[in-house]
Amino acid sequence: MKKAFLVSVGFLQLISFISCALDRSQFPPSFLFGAATSSYQIEGAYLLGNKSLSNWDVFTHLAGKIKDGSNGDVADDHYHRYMILRFMVQNSPKHDYGYFAEVCFKTFGDRVKHWTTFNEPNVVVNRGYLTGTYPPSHCSYPSEGCRSGDSAIEPYLAAHNIILSHATATSIYRERYQVNQSGMIGMVMSSAWYEPFRNTPTDRLAAQRRLAFDNGWFLDPIIFGDYPPEMRQILGPRLPIFSLDDKEKLKSKLDFIGINHYTTLYARDCMFSHCNFNISQGDTFVQTTGERDGILIGDPTAMPDFYVVPYGMEKMIIYFKERYNNTPMFITENGYAQAINKDVPMKDFLNDTARIEYLNGYLASLTTAMRHHADVRGYFVWSLLDNFEWLYGYSLRFGLYYVDHNTLERTPKLSAFWYQQFLNGVNMPKQKAIQGKPRHHQPS
Repeated sequence: MKKAFLVSVGFLQLISFISCALDRSQFPPSFLFGAATSSYQIEGAYLLGNKSLSNWDVFTHLAGKIKDGSNGDVADDHYHRYMILRFMVQNSPKHDYGYFAEVCFKTFGDRVKHWTTFNEPNVVVNRGYLTGTYPPSHCSYPSEGCRSGDSAIEPYLAAHNIILSHATATSIYRERYQVNQSGMIGMVMSSAWYEPFRNTPTDRLAAQRRLAFDNGWFLDPIIFGDYPPEMRQILGPRLPIFSLDDKEKLKSKLDFIGINHYTTLYARDCMFSHCNFNISQGDTFVQTTGERDGILIGDPTAMPDFYVVPYGMEKMIIYFKERYNNTPMFITENGYAQAINKDVPMKDFLNDTARIEYLNGYLASLTTAMRHHADVRGYFVWSLLDNFEWLYGYSLRFGLYYVDHNTLERTPKLSAFWYQQFLNGVNMPKQKAIQGKPRHHQPS
């Protein structure tokens, strides 16, 4: 017998009120909708199926690295619940990226039509080689807790290698597989939007500089053949040089840009004024914050520095449209974090109206950008399932589905039903917001 759970009888009315300005018909019929997951965060299967260790397998077993002391050894146990993953783990080649990519194209290319070479490489290099908070935990003073590393040089070398690896994989796909498989290949960036802290020339430049360091760092070389001028000006010889052969290899190596967008922050200039900023913000000379004059930029979520600012979606997309010649875009991640609290009953996690409001607001902002002719072709909620959230372990829940991490049972939240109805094109009349506490019923 399936486990019963409490559902608000006012849910459909609430959906009607929230969704009155949003409809599936506002998106083209070919627009892709979905929900995202990530391998380590859901698969589990530690050391099973001839799988070698990933850097997160090692990192999460070090004491004190993960907030709740957990790891991804089991995660959501998706490895045992989706057979294709077993095949991929057992047959992936080791120590060469181009070879690995070609095996993926050859094995899955008849079904996979949208490939991304790297997910959030800007996060990988910053946290892996600048602050050292992610594996392989390389950093240098004033960062702490790393046994080795050079925060002034290694992030830029790592990024350079990622960019060239992307070019290698894309070349293989274009030359050997794309024509027959009719797919697309791109890269996914972690993309916060930045508003000037004050409406001053220096803070406006600071916001643009931070965007260049966040996104242009990887996308400018791939699309234009070199790093952003904002980076060259500050970093000088610390930034690697692309050879003529490299630049030729990089030409037209992107079919689409994936955008993982969650939040908007203020950007304050620290080049011409003094700031107290941490090492992760040092080279940009930009301090970021979610607060100005004691007022938050938007409602906070359970994830630090993730605020609910729907207009940031439109501004982020228009920025990419204008900077990168309206290269096709996919919103590959967008979602809302709930905090784990042992005193909060399960039904409160299931009645996730705050997530519904978040998704509705960001999707509405997305439609506004598309009305301005931004070439956006898909949107994916983060995440399908509550999962292992990196340094936060299982202390945050982003899923449309609640996962009991003791039994691994999945239960749909209200947001899953909301998303389903939206995708089914349900048209509902405008209604007033429900007042007072909703009544409940328990389905048989």
